[in-house]
Amino acid sequence: MDLRLQGKTAVVTGASKGIGLEIVRALASEGVRVVAASRTVTPELSELGDACTPVPVDLARPEGARALIERALETLGDIDVLVNNVGGVVSGSADSTGFLTLTDDAWQRTFELNLFSAVRVTRAALPSLLNRRGVIINISSIGARAAYHPVDYGTAKAALNNLTKALAEEFGAQGLRALTVSPGPTRTRNWSDPQGYAADVAAQQGLSLEEFLDRAPHHMGITTGRLTEPEETAALVAFLASPVSGNLTGADYLADGGAIKTI
Repeated sequence: MDLRLQGKTAVVTGASKGIGLEIVRALASEGVRVVAASRTVTPELSELGDACTPVPVDLARPEGARALIERALETLGDIDVLVNNVGGVVSGSADSTGFLTLTDDAWQRTFELNLFSAVRVTRAALPSLLNRRGVIINISSIGARAAYHPVDYGTAKAALNNLTKALAEEFGAQGLRALTVSPGPTRTRNWSDPQGYAADVAAQQGLSLEEFLDRAPHHMGITTGRLTEPEETAALVAFLASPVSGNLTGADYLADGGAIKTI
């Protein structure tokens, strides 16, 4: 299928690894010129060549969003697609034992990373996106729909879903589309790294990481019986970003293999 993305431009945040990196690869393979934002420029980003312009930036800091979009506009001219992918579970959050042990600091850092970064980048990019009748795709989580641990992360992602719907309603008449993609358990470093989120949850359950990963698909009721691969979610994002899906807006698309239970 020709997604008709050749010559389009995009900004992708959280682009150095995992789902973000695969989104950059998927868009670049369709002929999109991509500005890829991350705190560090990884070799994987550098290998993408002229199709990708890496921009090192910390989007948990308020000034980061403005600096990113200024650089993107200098590089791309205008922005057709914005993918707010940056996010994750912060330190002091995954290793909490529940709501009562989550500090104000953990809540604040979680919302800075998972919600306010998207708010600020979107606000800075919106004039250009409206000029191009563009698309915003916010990467959320199945944690936005269910009581997953940690609660601060799921709450921030639920707010991101609401923000996306509000953007679709307010600016739809001006040609803007806004959608969320909500991945479930995905084979990224958060799940495979011994220092990652899954390892923390495994330790709380008295399991090794290997035991936890073996049990997780069954325990979570994942219909396909396996974790989602990052490139599968990236393919969905590329489709939603394309003119082929031009009448889709304001909706949340699950990429979870049919996960229905909490961990």
